[in-house]
Amino acid sequence: MQDLISTIKNTINKDNNLPFSVYSSVHEQKLLNVPIAKPLLIVVLKGHKELGINNETICPSESFVFLSDNSAINMRNIPKDNAYFALLIEFDYEDFGGIPYSSNHSNKTLNSDYFIGEVTSTLKNCLQQFVESTRWAPETLWTLRKKELLMLLYYLGYQNLVSMMGKPKVSHHVHELCQESEFDKLTNEYICQQLAMSESTLRRKLKLEGTNIQAIKDRAKLGLGLHLLQTTMSPIGIIADKCGYHSQSRFTDRFKSHFGLTPSELRKTKMTDKGDNLTV
Repeated sequence: MQDLISTIKNTINKDNNLPFSVYSSVHEQKLLNVPIAKPLLIVVLKGHKELGINNETICPSESFVFLSDNSAINMRNIPKDNAYFALLIEFDYEDFGGIPYSSNHSNKTLNSDYFIGEVTSTLKNCLQQFVESTRWAPETLWTLRKKELLMLLYYLGYQNLVSMMGKPKVSHHVHELCQESEFDKLTNEYICQQLAMSESTLRRKLKLEGTNIQAIKDRAKLGLGLHLLQTTMSPIGIIADKCGYHSQSRFTDRFKSHFGLTPSELRKTKMTDKGDNLTV
């Protein structure tokens, strides 16, 4: 797997605008209620990951976990030989186009929130090509590469993918607006204009989905904060501002309440005992 890790590191060093991310650490990370906004493939290349309230599901090195978009899950990222290294690829709903669907799939399969598998040589080669292609392929072709990955997983026997193919909900559209806009400018009026519906209609539709505008905003802000802490070494105050918090202390309180540790505590997991930043 070292060649894949080297390819990922070399690609990330050249461009931050990529269709994948890397989460890495040198100390254990324990995170509660991690929000999964879209279907997500996490490939563990070093160390191992534990999932669930009681860490009942283990994703060892050279394996993957595929999470559905309705998950808020507890995680532990545990280094081995002083390193945890994982590749993350997030999928949009259009990426699932073309995957066969059969009514013969069991309800158990259709209701699955995640599944785990081994990174075979075939999947590794596909991931390698996906990462390498981002160096030269225009962004319009990235979704084709994502479709290729999903189709390969399906034909490797992971028909569980059909459970990740649900139609986008109104809450998904609101969350995407949160990702695309500055939080300070993301008013309810703006959201309603973009979705072409009244505020009362939007609130009613979101209530039917078990959520509301503020809950979606909070989830998006904290999700972005977690992502920036995992993928950058930007000062925590700058990250707080990007996430729409007017003070670092407010961001810290909300982050601690949701994830179970402070931004500073999470940042320390990415540093050696000497305080050096972990180089990706």
